[in-house]
Amino acid sequence: MSGAHTREAGFTLIELMVVIVILGILTAIIAPRIIGRTDEAKVTEAKVQIKNFETALKLYKLDNGTYPTTEQGLEALVAKPTTGIIPKNWREGGYLETKKIPLDPWGNPYVYISPGLHGDYDIISYGADGVRGGEGFDKDIESWAIE
Repeated sequence: MSGAHTREAGFTLIELMVVIVILGILTAIIAPRIIGRTDEAKVTEAKVQIKNFETALKLYKLDNGTYPTTEQGLEALVAKPTTGIIPKNWREGGYLETKKIPLDPWGNPYVYISPGLHGDYDIISYGADGVRGGEGFDKDIESWAIE
C-alpha cells in the first residue's frame, strides 16, 4: 500500500491543551474546598492534643499526687521536674508517647497554667493568630471549653 499515510501514536498539541484546561477547571473547583478544610483540621488537631495532655496530666497526678505547676509546665510530662515540688513517683519515660511537647498546629507553644482559673489546670492554644482572643480560626482553644 504505497501512498497510504500512517498516523504516529502520541498526543497532538490541541489534545494536550484540552487536558490542561480540564485540569485547571478541576483545580479551580476543588482547591478552595480543600484549602478551607486545613484550618478546620488544625482546630481539631489542637483539641486532640489538649485532650492527650489532659490524659497525661491525670496519669501524672495519679503517680505523684499533684499536677505540675505552671513553672514546671507541660515539660513535666516528658522530663522529671527539677524545680518546685519534685515528683517522687515520676514515671520513667514520661507520660507522653512522643517524648516531647508538641507545638500547637500553628507552630506556637501551648499555654499551661496550674492551678488554673477554670479548674486544676488550664491548657490554651491561641489559635491561628497566636494571640489571646479572636474569632473564627483565630479563636482560642481552651481545655475547659472542649466538648
